[in-house]
Amino acid sequence: MKKVLALLLAVAMVASMAVLAGCGNSGDSKSSSAESSKTEAKADEGKTYVIYSDNAFAPFEFLDDKTNEYIGVDMDIMAAVAEDQGIKYEMHNEGFDASMGAVQAGQADAMIAGMTITDERKETFDFSDAYFDDGQVLVVKKGSDIKGFEDLKGKMVACKTSTVSGEYAESVKDEYGFETSYFEGSDTMYQAVVTGSADACIEDFSVIGWAIESEGVELSIISEPVNVKGYGFAVKKGANPELIEKFNAGLASIKKSGKYKEILAKYGY
Repeated sequence: MKKVLALLLAVAMVASMAVLAGCGNSGDSKSSSAESSKTEAKADEGKTYVIYSDNAFAPFEFLDDKTNEYIGVDMDIMAAVAEDQGIKYEMHNEGFDASMGAVQAGQADAMIAGMTITDERKETFDFSDAYFDDGQVLVVKKGSDIKGFEDLKGKMVACKTSTVSGEYAESVKDEYGFETSYFEGSDTMYQAVVTGSADACIEDFSVIGWAIESEGVELSIISEPVNVKGYGFAVKKGANPELIEKFNAGLASIKKSGKYKEILAKYGY
């Protein structure tokens, strides 16, 4: 009996030591996890995000001839959100196609470039809340005989590559019997219509409105906006969720403070 009691006591002592050791490991694990989270948070605070944008999409992003720097609605909103949320970033104005490619390839953390939020794009990008709503309009050279989509049969319509305007043109071209041609920038697309190499173009209402009113482009808008959707700040799907969260928080904050309205008013909205 004494031997049995001694054996049971020994087993109990070993089990007790194992439990204590397990508790110690659990504590160490929790401590390690907490330290890891703190380290990750500090790393995030010190991170400089690489953000891409368009280079010819006034008034959202365009080169200021006086300062030789890119300005516009997107540039100002990004700067205001970054200041509000303590986001460090560097901006690269490389063009719309280049921006999408850089984000998808992981060369950029995000893009802000008057990018319309669509279901198709949601398959490869995660978007912020919409920060501006816009739609597409039909545009012709001043004095053109074309008065609407019904007059486009047999005509050439210019579009900008990889845009919702281009997608809309493709969706209705069979209905109205026109052909499409594509350009990398809005400026070259407008020039094609002005010079007559294209009969019309389809463009975002706010962008072509700015070009006509502020830049004196010899074009006329001949339709009401259609296909109205929101613009969004975008990251590669599944990447940088913290950046989307910060952008949304910052956007809400600058709207509440009135800074957002000031930015839009600066560009005539």
